[in-house]
Amino acid sequence: MSALVPLPVVVPLLGAALTLLLAGQPRLQRAISVLCLSGTLIVAVLLLVQAYRYGPVVVAVGAWPAPVGIVLVADQLAALMVVVSSAVTLCVLLYSIGQGRSETSETTPVVIFHPTYLVLTAGVTNAFLAGDLFNLFVGFEILLAASFVLITLGGTETRIRTGSTYVVVSILSSMVFLTAVGLVYAATGTLNLAQLAHRLDDLPDGVRLALELMLLLAFAIKAAVFPLSAWLPDSYPTAPAPVTAVFAGLLTKVGVYAIIRTETLLFPGGQADVLLMVVAGLTMVIGILGAVAQSDLKRLFSFTLVSHIGYMIFGVALSTAAGLSGAIFYVVHHITIQTTLFLVAGLVEERAGSTDLRRVGGLARVAPLLGVLFFVPAMNLAGVPPFSGFLGKLGLLQAGVAAGGPLPWVLVAAGTLTSLLTLYVASRVWNLAFWRAPRLATIEPAVRLPKLMVGATVALVAFGLALTVLAGPLFDVTADAAADLRLRTPYVRAVLPGGVP
Repeated sequence: MSALVPLPVVVPLLGAALTLLLAGQPRLQRAISVLCLSGTLIVAVLLLVQAYRYGPVVVAVGAWPAPVGIVLVADQLAALMVVVSSAVTLCVLLYSIGQGRSETSETTPVVIFHPTYLVLTAGVTNAFLAGDLFNLFVGFEILLAASFVLITLGGTETRIRTGSTYVVVSILSSMVFLTAVGLVYAATGTLNLAQLAHRLDDLPDGVRLALELMLLLAFAIKAAVFPLSAWLPDSYPTAPAPVTAVFAGLLTKVGVYAIIRTETLLFPGGQADVLLMVVAGLTMVIGILGAVAQSDLKRLFSFTLVSHIGYMIFGVALSTAAGLSGAIFYVVHHITIQTTLFLVAGLVEERAGSTDLRRVGGLARVAPLLGVLFFVPAMNLAGVPPFSGFLGKLGLLQAGVAAGGPLPWVLVAAGTLTSLLTLYVASRVWNLAFWRAPRLATIEPAVRLPKLMVGATVALVAFGLALTVLAGPLFDVTADAAADLRLRTPYVRAVLPGGVP
């Protein structure tokens, strides 16, 4: 099974090369892209089953054993992230093909879109599977380089302006990350995560804390944790709907994943827990207050994206098995639901010609299926029972109560308030865009939504509902993953079976 580990990275990269060589043949490009991401999803599922049953699956790239060579590691956390990201990127690709803009519009030229999208997918999966800090940095840079192209597709003035902000912030975070990588190597003489798990423990507390804070700063920018999140609501909404959806669903979660990985494997002592709890609470509350003030659907969803990152950081900051399990569950839930909502925003724009809530109305009457496609994930995001959003929030709040202490209780209150305000935001969007009398922009001209766009959105809505139905088995996987992360020994022994040098 170890031979399968590199495939989620290699297959999209090969697909990107093929689609670039087949420029001018959109049908072949579409077929190759769909085939590559479908194959990646199948491989990811096999890796998850293997990791759940038998432990982490490791491959040494180039046959150079760790810690000298680069290793890719598919433990339960990494494999689960690759499964969810592969499913989401496949659905978004189908949505983009259904939208047709990659063939017919200058905003997403097919020659650029398909290769770049596959490179982005390879970068995401490489980050999830990376077994050393430098390869994690490489994964970030691959996905960021692709995202720079995708966020400025078409070269319009608005996209170039907001894309420039995104590029500057991303380069800044990469500089911080690379500096942290250099300092870690200078202090320990290695970048292999399994070896670092032991060597960092021998450092003085002050040095160890400084390295931890440097890495947290880099990852917090990428994850859009408050107060490092101001760039996101201005950057994401201007991109094409499929690009915005995949950015919202995945890119910030790669930052969250990096925080989970480093805080559990490299810095398990909880030195930064108080700081993480404070920023988690601020991220939840300030993010959702920003959403309350918005009148544009894409900007509104961008602020809810920022807000709900706080739930994941809350779970990590608790430093308990229950909190970590809840955080992993919520990452899986949020990737799916937030991507779905941005796809729905694209459908609203396609149908009504705008995402401005002041111009759109009556969609529940003129496009009832679109109303359902919004209502289900919106209620899921708000945490209405019995959806997965409710189950994820309940798990996190229970973990906070069990942890006890003033800060966890404050975060429980902040999480409850954020959930209620999310429900208010979702209800406001429903009343304005779907329930009130139709606006002229909504009914004239009547636009027939492409079936593939609707089908891809329906598939993601169904995936979100499946997370509710399969919440029990999924919680078993996340609890198992959390236990392994806290133990650290399963990961270390899989990477370094001969012992830590």
